[in-house]
Amino acid sequence: MDDICVADLHGHPVTYRMLGEGPPLLLLHGITSSSQTWADVLPGLAERHTVIAPDLLGHGASAKPRADYSLGSFASSMRDLLLMLGHERASVVGHSLGGGIAMQFSYQFPERTERLALISSGGLGREVHLMLRAAALPGSDWVLPAVARTGLLGAGAAAGRLLARAGVHPSSDFEGIADGWATLEDPDTCRAFLHTARSIIDLGGQRVDASDKLYLAAGLPVLIVWGAHDPLIPVAHAHHAHDLLPHARLEVFEQAGHFPFRDEPERFVRVLGEFMAETQPAQVDAASVRRLHARRTAA
Repeated sequence: MDDICVADLHGHPVTYRMLGEGPPLLLLHGITSSSQTWADVLPGLAERHTVIAPDLLGHGASAKPRADYSLGSFASSMRDLLLMLGHERASVVGHSLGGGIAMQFSYQFPERTERLALISSGGLGREVHLMLRAAALPGSDWVLPAVARTGLLGAGAAAGRLLARAGVHPSSDFEGIADGWATLEDPDTCRAFLHTARSIIDLGGQRVDASDKLYLAAGLPVLIVWGAHDPLIPVAHAHHAHDLLPHARLEVFEQAGHFPFRDEPERFVRVLGEFMAETQPAQVDAASVRRLHARRTAA
């Protein structure tokens, strides 16, 4: 059973779940989500690992201050959380927005990154669902909170629960997206969402693309997991990332959408567990990073 804890990071309470023993595994959720999204896989992963699943700043039960919601700031706060918990290094698993943060973490703190797992990750291509691009529309600061206050966003989550009680199980995408957007009824959460979304998305789609830096992960064990029917970020991004990182392990869940770890939790635990068991933690220092830069420049 997981313990829900609270850490004080630079004066802001950050909630996290921690359970299990073994090599540290940091799980980073997506936008509008929280650590609860990992509930189906936490027990299985904790059998062999110390699993740390925070609510990112601006999400879940963590603080929602007027603050920096950039990928770099999120990565730094995760570094600080790990150090506070006594972990110098970790394998980092990121879903959606969390994937972008995980990649940023590996770029900023390569010496602290043992492995990288990208799950339906942002930051690997321009395309993203119109629903997220709408956050960049002029006036969304006023429109989105107004819509949220009507209860329409919460009604989607309620409809999902009613269907479940009737024996009709909506997809993980429906549940995950509806539950996440329902949190935007809270004005502070809505403001944090807009700041976060606009740091990575504009009207044309994702404006933060990590593809040009993926060569820096050449010495890092990488796992890429995607749902073949992802409606938010197309599975083509997974194949593009794999082309750039041919040493990475690619797993496409053919029956899954944007939340493959919720659609097929047992398979996800097995795939991630095998990846952890079959790879060695990266040992990256300043000299090895310089060599990667030099090799890229020479090419």
